[in-house]
Amino acid sequence: MQVRVRKHKSDLAILFAVIALLAIGSVIIYAIGPMRANVLNSAYGMDYAPDYFFTHHLLSVVLSLAVFFIAFKLIPREKISAFSKWFLIAALAASALLWILSKTGSSIAVCELGACRWLKVAGVSFQPAELLKISLVIYLANFIERKKEEGQIGKKDFWIPIAVISALSLLFVVVLQSDLGTGLAIMAIILSILLVSGIPMKQFLAVIGVIVAGGVAVVLMTPYRLERVMTFMSGGTDESSYHVDNAMVAIGTGGLFGVGVGNSVQATGYLPESINDSVFAVMGETFGLIGLVVVIGIFAVILLRTLKVIEGTEDMEGRLIATGVFAWIATHVVVNIMAMTGLIPVTGVTLPLMSYGGTSMVFISFGLGLVMQLSCYTSREVKKKNENISSGRGLGRTHHSSRSRSAGNS
Repeated sequence: MQVRVRKHKSDLAILFAVIALLAIGSVIIYAIGPMRANVLNSAYGMDYAPDYFFTHHLLSVVLSLAVFFIAFKLIPREKISAFSKWFLIAALAASALLWILSKTGSSIAVCELGACRWLKVAGVSFQPAELLKISLVIYLANFIERKKEEGQIGKKDFWIPIAVISALSLLFVVVLQSDLGTGLAIMAIILSILLVSGIPMKQFLAVIGVIVAGGVAVVLMTPYRLERVMTFMSGGTDESSYHVDNAMVAIGTGGLFGVGVGNSVQATGYLPESINDSVFAVMGETFGLIGLVVVIGIFAVILLRTLKVIEGTEDMEGRLIATGVFAWIATHVVVNIMAMTGLIPVTGVTLPLMSYGGTSMVFISFGLGLVMQLSCYTSREVKKKNENISSGRGLGRTHHSSRSRSAGNS
């Protein structure tokens, strides 16, 4: 058997799935955007135009598609990786700036319900935590590949930078921004990349233990989080149970085929965050169980094809990037759906590519663009010609990687 190097066609299933999710999400925002505007105008005296949310969502979709194709076609992954350290520094600096500005009462730091998670300049909002996610994916992949080449995997010089970066990231997001949902995604990214990096299993289990202990400590030291968990376990009622109850009403009302676009009742003010965290429930009401199965199926396509890219990518850095993106998206999808169906306590996690919110959509699109780029360089073993078996398009270690080595025999 021989492994040959050769570029091939990209995995178009990922592209079509991304476009489908963006399109379905846009239909939902178009239908319930005016309802959201009316609720905010009535409850808080705002002055949103009926088409405000759809217009802004559409701009985010266009920007996300542009970013997707830039990451897919225009910028080689090696050039992006070369700046991985600076991306991470920028993300951590933006998170620190957000915290500082929130303490000074600056209008640049946008705070809602006691949590400060956005920077807003010239009318444009930006969530540093989303930049932090993609920066961690790219930086950790690049760092671990370098340490592997140096033979430092699992050693002191490997663990100290990872521990410092992980601790800072979780401090800014979970503690200072009170965003446990994003913290879950960051933990999933870190753990998944470490799992694939080849560290000893004992060390990996120790990391899980540290993270679980830290998570329990954060919940115990934060009264509202502890109360939410206790209420969930006891089946009691509070603000979060109100959220879940109305989400379940929305899904139940939709039945098998849904009430149709523009006919949602829960989006008129009953269901909190109808265009953000609760968009899955609104889709259930609008498109019914059939629609939800289709949406889940499309997410499954993205995740399964990303797993295939991970399996077929020969160089460590590329494999770790795809792994981080997989964990990022999978965490958002699973946590959001489980929260909306009452299987876990409610936490603020968007549904990728569908919820209203440009920062999350743009950076997830960028990550999937990188996966698409990697899908052009996956490899598989093929028979030699003298074995009289058609080799098809045998693919080997990507020459796309600046660190790729000559193909070997298996």
